[in-house]
Amino acid sequence: MTTLTRQPSPPKPPENRRHMLVRRWLTAITIVLLIGIPAGYLVISAEQSRDSGRDKEAESSADGLRDKWPSKMKRRIFEVPIPEGSWRVGYYETSNWKTSRFYVQFRTTPKGLDRFLKGVGTDRDALRAGEVTIAERDSATVGWNFGLQGRDWAGTTHRNKDPRPSQDITVDLTEPEKPWVYVVSTASP
Repeated sequence: MTTLTRQPSPPKPPENRRHMLVRRWLTAITIVLLIGIPAGYLVISAEQSRDSGRDKEAESSADGLRDKWPSKMKRRIFEVPIPEGSWRVGYYETSNWKTSRFYVQFRTTPKGLDRFLKGVGTDRDALRAGEVTIAERDSATVGWNFGLQGRDWAGTTHRNKDPRPSQDITVDLTEPEKPWVYVVSTASP
């Protein structure tokens, strides 16, 4: 039986100062890349998530019209295509287990009104003069007053097959060059 004996390896020469500094810098850079960047990403992500939660909280605690444009997603879900160039835009949303309602008001131009009605799936011919199609309960929810005298109201209701939302539309044409548009879009999931 033969035994193999292993020769001890020659000792490594001591590390010179330059090599030690390069190794330490490479270690520090590796730590920053592997730990620092993901940690920074997590901090930024957490802050964005917190801001998003605050926005959602403010929206859900609102008890009337919010004076700002609704998100494109809300406009798409409730099929309320507010035309570009509209102003004095406000919205409010209510939801329960049975129905969701999306209240929107805005001021626009005659062309903007036509674009809006076309986007909903109707046109100006569908507007019935002197008619307010938004129910009193809905108008009271957001503080709209359709009982004002001397106003030139016109309204229509655009029905869609479920699950698509239906819209009650009332337009104030008192100033024909700057009509007010009021919409209640109702969805029943």
